[in-house]
Amino acid sequence: MKEIISSLDIGTNEIKLIVGEVYKNEVHVLAVSETKSKGVKNGIIVNPEETLISLKQVFKEVEETLNITINKVILIVPSYFTTFSVSEGSTTITNEQEKVQPVDLVRTMQASIYNNIPSNRELINITPVEFLINDKEKVKDPKGKKASKLSCKVVLASAPKKNVYTALSLLENLNINVVDICLGSIADYELFRNIETDSNYSALVNIGESKTEVSIFNKGVLIETETLEIGGRNIDRDICYIYDIPKKTARELKEKFALASKRNASSSETVDVKNKSDEIIKINQYEISEIISSRLKEIIDLIKKQINLLTKKEIRYIIITGGVASINDFELILDENLGKDYILGKVNTVGCRHSKYSSCLGLIKYYHNKLSFRDKLAYTVDEEYQQDILNSKKNNKNDLFAKIHGYFFDN
Repeated sequence: MKEIISSLDIGTNEIKLIVGEVYKNEVHVLAVSETKSKGVKNGIIVNPEETLISLKQVFKEVEETLNITINKVILIVPSYFTTFSVSEGSTTITNEQEKVQPVDLVRTMQASIYNNIPSNRELINITPVEFLINDKEKVKDPKGKKASKLSCKVVLASAPKKNVYTALSLLENLNINVVDICLGSIADYELFRNIETDSNYSALVNIGESKTEVSIFNKGVLIETETLEIGGRNIDRDICYIYDIPKKTARELKEKFALASKRNASSSETVDVKNKSDEIIKINQYEISEIISSRLKEIIDLIKKQINLLTKKEIRYIIITGGVASINDFELILDENLGKDYILGKVNTVGCRHSKYSSCLGLIKYYHNKLSFRDKLAYTVDEEYQQDILNSKKNNKNDLFAKIHGYFFDN
């Protein structure tokens, strides 16, 4: 069976849906759809009726592209007010072979959350740090090892229930089942991680349209995250104010004409645009790039301050991604303000070459790796629909808690 996975990101500015196939640990995009978010503020759904309209649109576009019905997704949930705690759990190995099997991993992690999540919060993510065989041998992957007892140390991430339940209810109304949930920062990290980041303290920064998310990882495990209310929208507003032009025009200039750094910008290269008074004005590349670089410097300064607030440990690498990271010459502004110890997380996947898709793509990879660790295939598209895709290329709200519990242990 193919590992074809559908991933949904309900963002403040856009809702994005990607269907991709994982092959040799790489994501190959089969379909992508995005639309303007309605009813979403700061990543939280505040007007479910409007959000439902946007959700219907993205699912309709993907379903028409692939000629199938999407009825399962993995979902990115907001990180606002997320807290982290370290926990431990253990289980007895009861099979006749006395060897650790995937089901034993699940039971051990289940034990680690017992009485550790307050009733007003929801478990968002559980990350195993290490496993212990018979209270002696520490291992990362205990499967197949002979043992009578298996213990684990995990990091639990939880958030207010409203961060999760509203989105689940809306998707249920569309007859779509959410099979897993995850934080965007974990998905981003999964896409850009390497041996160096997994061996040190690292920061992951996603500069989006309306917010910037700063997260700290200790050897690949998310331990802290915070959101700054600043992003690409602030750059658009600067351009709008200075040139008195509409927001749409400002955004197009930022994405297609201006540069993130004025180092390579040209004062002789100009473009004619119409301002709000219907007058044609000339904008030169150097001046608008100076505006953008000034705001980006402010954002980077805030990022550095936030990293220092989140941890006193030495950060070896900073991974930068998100929609704003796709501005031309963005790496130059990072050179000027961060030095060389950064990784620019650019998305070059065929079908969605833009860093705004990093979380959706990373979530597909995360889900694949998570189930692979448990010796399971990862897919959200049923086998009958998978064949349709290949050919074309050539529930009750009161059960929400039980479903969320299943995200981590049924898969």
